[in-house]
Amino acid sequence: MHHDSTDDIELGAKQGIMATRGIQALNEAGITHRVLTYDFREKGANYAAQATGFPPERMIKSLVAALDTGEFVFALLPATLELSTKKLARVARVKAAEMALPKKAESLTGYLTGGMSPLGSRRTLTVYLHAELAVGREEVVLNAGARGTLVALAADDLIRVTGARVADLGA
Repeated sequence: MHHDSTDDIELGAKQGIMATRGIQALNEAGITHRVLTYDFREKGANYAAQATGFPPERMIKSLVAALDTGEFVFALLPATLELSTKKLARVARVKAAEMALPKKAESLTGYLTGGMSPLGSRRTLTVYLHAELAVGREEVVLNAGARGTLVALAADDLIRVTGARVADLGA
């Protein structure tokens, strides 16, 4: 599982990248991770996967959804999949779910769209993780809370730190 992580971390330090709230949350929880940075030119996990050379099926997009109860939740899916709001509603035991408006997602999380993360989110939201991503020590990558700053960590560590509920969320 060892990649050339020191290069990424040193590169980040040289560029003076501030530890995001997401990175701070992982540090405080004592979770092993590495920081990946890329030149943010467009939103989307597919672009991030392309820019970092990370497989898109292990690159997580962090979506904020609104449940019909008024609750907001994170839905974490691979870059390669679309969210099924029907499946999300079913696992959240509500009648309906829909994507949150970007401004609402930004105010809840304190992050800009394109930089959303359940790690260090201003408000703690319930996290649902797509089942295919939840493979033990296999590495996943997700936003660290800033556009162009990602973290790579083991899937089970992500589940532990976010309390994620694992379910099939794909459309």
